Amino acid sequence: MLWSLIKIILFIAAIALLTVGAGILMETEGGVRIAIGGTEFNMEPLQAVIAGVLLVIAIWLALIVFGLLVAFVRFVNGDETAISRYFDRSRERKGYEALAEGMMAIASGESSTAMSKAARAEKYLRRPELTNLLTAQAAEMSGDKRKAAQVYKRLLKDERTQFVGVRGIMKQKLEEGDTETAMKLAEKAFALKPRHTETQDVLLGLQAQNNDWAGARKTLGAKLKYGALPRDVHKRRDAVLALSEAKGVMKEGNPIEARVAAIEANRLSPDLVPAAVMAARGYIADGKPKYAARVLVKAWSAQPHPDLAAAFADIAPDETPAERIKRFRALTKHQDGNPETRMLLAELNIAAEDYPAARTALGDLPDALPTQRALTLLAAIERGEGASDHDVRATLARAVTAPRGPQWVCESCNHVHAAWLPVCNNCDGFDTLAWKPAPEAEGAVPTGAEMLPLVVGDAPVDAVEDAEELPDETAVLDGEVVKEADDKPAA
Repeated sequence: MLWSLIKIILFIAAIALLTVGAGILMETEGGVRIAIGGTEFNMEPLQAVIAGVLLVIAIWLALIVFGLLVAFVRFVNGDETAISRYFDRSRERKGYEALAEGMMAIASGESSTAMSKAARAEKYLRRPELTNLLTAQAAEMSGDKRKAAQVYKRLLKDERTQFVGVRGIMKQKLEEGDTETAMKLAEKAFALKPRHTETQDVLLGLQAQNNDWAGARKTLGAKLKYGALPRDVHKRRDAVLALSEAKGVMKEGNPIEARVAAIEANRLSPDLVPAAVMAARGYIADGKPKYAARVLVKAWSAQPHPDLAAAFADIAPDETPAERIKRFRALTKHQDGNPETRMLLAELNIAAEDYPAARTALGDLPDALPTQRALTLLAAIERGEGASDHDVRATLARAVTAPRGPQWVCESCNHVHAAWLPVCNNCDGFDTLAWKPAPEAEGAVPTGAEMLPLVVGDAPVDAVEDAEELPDETAVLDGEVVKEADDKPAA
């Protein structure tokens, strides 16, 4: 309010001053005389002031016109001018509008619209680092892989877009199944942007598929370094890679180095069953049974597994059944309620011909959690206790159709594997195998019932011999064979 009043006062004062000035000029005697050649102009003071103002305005307008003429000439010549900047702003506005519409078309799945908008954006913007990616995505969406590849190759020429080009070509090679080229491109992309999580995962998966365990461990270390992987997960997966590396070294005929690598894998993840087994066998080969037992007991405490029991049996392969039961207490005192522990105790007592103790150890497992292995053990116990052939056959018939029990199952695709692998054979998932009950629809896989001979050794026990001849698909009883055919028992 006060400022408005001040502006009004100033305006009135200016008008008053101009009026006073005009009055003074009108009352002033004399004037201005201008002679040009033979012509003379006489102006009064007020007229002279007005003429001076008009002259200044005319000169200003002439300068503006002259500047426009100079700018037009420079514009025609290709130099940057206000006119060129005006048209540039207009082109940018149209280009960015086309770019935005193209991105919306990509998001909505309209490939043809996206292609046309990308071409329009390129025409107006002339910025390939922005429009080439849109063009490549639109080409891929429309199924024009060749066009997309050409655009990605153009992106390789600019350092700012090189990573995008490498990544795009890498994805195309993966879709084509060219994993060798894709791996090289993944390594290049990883070198350009080591923090990029997707590139890390792709490279790690390809290295695991190609058995490049040393390279995979470096990539895994980068994931930990850049915060893309929790420390506990890194430790577990590093152990998986170390174990795989040890198996590779073993195949190359270097058992000593393989033992060291297996022990390192077991140190990183003591609950990894294959690592514990391999490390224990390495200690056994080195004449260090106590170290082997310590490794196996620790792994059994985390997760009981038949392979652990088999390796524990190899520590003293020539002991008697009674001695074996006593030594196995180091294992069986851990996880005593676990089905694997109960079946192991039953097997040990069957080998010692202590069938009542074997039945006690097995308990209600054949009824509460019936599996082929549990029912096979029950049949061996019944045979050892003198049950009739009819009863034993009935139990074996139940074993044929019973669930197979825990297996190495991929948690991503539910594919069942006969043995542990670092990479799933079906979906190429890394470190996805878990020891758990297999889906019933899967095919036949060894259940671990064949572990019995490994645990009991060569004890000459008839019931044990019967149990040894009971694989997953065939059970033998007194020379008669009970076979599994299409998952249905047949005598």
